[in-house]
Amino acid sequence: MTFLIIGITVIISLVAMQSPELFHKLSFSPWLIDQKKQSWRFLSHGLVHAGWAHLAINMFVLYSFGSHVEEAYEGLFGVSKGMLFYFLLYVGGILFSTVFDYGKHKSDPYYTAVGASGAVASVLFASIIISPTSKLLIFPIPFPVPAYIFGVLYLVYSAYMGRRGQDNIGHYAHFFGAVFGVFFTILTKPELIARFGAQLGLF
Repeated sequence: MTFLIIGITVIISLVAMQSPELFHKLSFSPWLIDQKKQSWRFLSHGLVHAGWAHLAINMFVLYSFGSHVEEAYEGLFGVSKGMLFYFLLYVGGILFSTVFDYGKHKSDPYYTAVGASGAVASVLFASIIISPTSKLLIFPIPFPVPAYIFGVLYLVYSAYMGRRGQDNIGHYAHFFGAVFGVFFTILTKPELIARFGAQLGLF
């Protein structure tokens, strides 16, 4: 399913890059959702990206962690249920990552956002809950960082940068997508809490 999601996202993103009308129609606009009831934008924004680099980064991270989470879900729940939960994790990440920005910007007709970052963050943090002691290489840090430490740093950084609001990056989408990934994974398999603690030597 990871490769299917990547394929669909890449195709639609590339088409939208060549079609400003389609790009605008699929982008996340809280004002248009609120005023014109264009609710599809809660989901469709995850299928378009602002440029090649934006698309490549999101799809690379999804490729790097998606197959691991998909395989882990199938092991935890069985193939059919695992695929369903993985799909719900991804789609739920797209939806939940927009909740804060929708409330904050629904009166702003000029605010728009695109990208699958919230969903990708959900998959990444599901991976951290499943394998908290795995090592991640993060540029420009020259040595591997344990996944759980990266997770804490990621959340702190996203919350801090979101409060500053001095760039065009959807830090709150990253933050809330990550939070959804943690809670969705735990709610579907509460035993992972004990497994997470055991891997960290907490109990």
